[in-house]
Amino acid sequence: MVSGLLLTLSFPDVHLYWLGFIALAPLIVCLDTLTARQVLVAGFAAGFIHFITLIYWIVPTLSTFGGLHPILAVAALILLCLYLAVYPALFAFGLNKLAPPPLLMPLAAACLWTGLEWVRTHLFTGFPWGLLGYSQAENPWLVQIADITGVSGISFVLVLCSALAAMVWQLIMTRRHTGQSMRKVPVWISAGYTLMVLAAAFGYGAYRIAQVEKQMAQVPATRLAIIQGNIAQHMKWDLAFRKNTIEKYGTLSLDAARFQPDLIIWPETALPFYYGHDTLLSNQVDHYIRKTRTHFLIGTPAVDTSHDPVRYFNRVIMLDPLALPKGQYDKTHLVPFGEYVPFQDLLFFIEKLTAEAGNFSRGAPAFTPLAFKDHHTGVLICFEILFPDISRQFVNNGADLLTTVTNDAWFGHTSAAAQHFAIAVLRAVENRRSVARAANTGISGFIDPTGQVSDTTALFTDAVIARSMPALTRITFYTRYGDLFAGICLIALGMGFVVKISQHFKRRHHP
Repeated sequence: MVSGLLLTLSFPDVHLYWLGFIALAPLIVCLDTLTARQVLVAGFAAGFIHFITLIYWIVPTLSTFGGLHPILAVAALILLCLYLAVYPALFAFGLNKLAPPPLLMPLAAACLWTGLEWVRTHLFTGFPWGLLGYSQAENPWLVQIADITGVSGISFVLVLCSALAAMVWQLIMTRRHTGQSMRKVPVWISAGYTLMVLAAAFGYGAYRIAQVEKQMAQVPATRLAIIQGNIAQHMKWDLAFRKNTIEKYGTLSLDAARFQPDLIIWPETALPFYYGHDTLLSNQVDHYIRKTRTHFLIGTPAVDTSHDPVRYFNRVIMLDPLALPKGQYDKTHLVPFGEYVPFQDLLFFIEKLTAEAGNFSRGAPAFTPLAFKDHHTGVLICFEILFPDISRQFVNNGADLLTTVTNDAWFGHTSAAAQHFAIAVLRAVENRRSVARAANTGISGFIDPTGQVSDTTALFTDAVIARSMPALTRITFYTRYGDLFAGICLIALGMGFVVKISQHFKRRHHP
């Protein structure tokens, strides 16, 4: 339970990210004194406490905007946390069964945790919210290794440190209670390589910050403006309020024109109608674009009536200064039970939890960046920022900038918005691309290729922010090769279990 709470406290917006270096130590310490069944329960308890305190915001989201009774909303949160707690349970159980020698215990723990996070990112469409590495978004030196390892490498370092802390604690307590000490040699060797990894990570971070800042000063910059309309969720789809929404975004965009931006960005589904189908409302939007005389990136729901049944998309459109469409991107990674019902033929009895979000179809996964002036931006819509492969594909296809648009009004005044923003920091560092984040109710802001955050907005305020952002074009190791580091951890873990199983059979047949 202590580990679960420490894990949560290391995440935004508590600002105690350093707790991530010791968060798993209490769990690891207790494993040696428990049976295999108790180990599984202990890991499960740690995971359940962590996730229920981290993603508690699901309850107000589902009850306020999903129309669920609060009891059902709590039940949904509990069910999700029960699933997510399986991964820490498997971590504890796997570490217990692997029983690595003390010399290798920190490495084994780090590989096991990292491998399980990779599985959680991809299994059942993936839910990688709260990966341990995201807790370090405010740690500018450690996050720099993400351009090689992705967020997995940061999680690896944190678990390595937690495991070492557990070994040191056990050494101290054994000596205090028995007057005898554990063998110090494995502890000191483990401490040696752990501190070397930590020093290398921080040293690399300092080196890369200086190097990337130098590159940023040498490349062309583009001026971006973000419009935070602050449209309340209960008013967003009100038919009587549509004209007011357009006027609000249009007026704020005219205000942004004084910064002479190359691109003005509106959030996810900023337009509460089908742009291009509703002629009158679309013309009102076009009027503001032509008056502002710059490119616009606008979030809107979209409909395709050429198919039977009719298909709906969560879309962003790039419009030139004459309000002519120059490209579009339809969201490809939809939120299960929020934007669509998975396995709908089998789960026909389940309604979407957030009916206002729409029943969307998946866009074509071409990941073609959208062009404006001399630049190309990859666009990630809300939930998609959690999945590094989407950012990677945009950058590999020529994006020199990344934009993420979202509507975090669902989250209310909870820590979810800060947790969501922190994920974008890692996408910026992994690909060494500037990121502009436009959120309907906040947090909006800019992130440079070193992960430095600037010009963030407060929650639930009208805002216009503008900034010149560097447009780097170099491809990082992580962008090119993806989660290679996580794959190495899985291979090492598999080899460890093969050795363990072979030793078991050898002892069984040759006692």
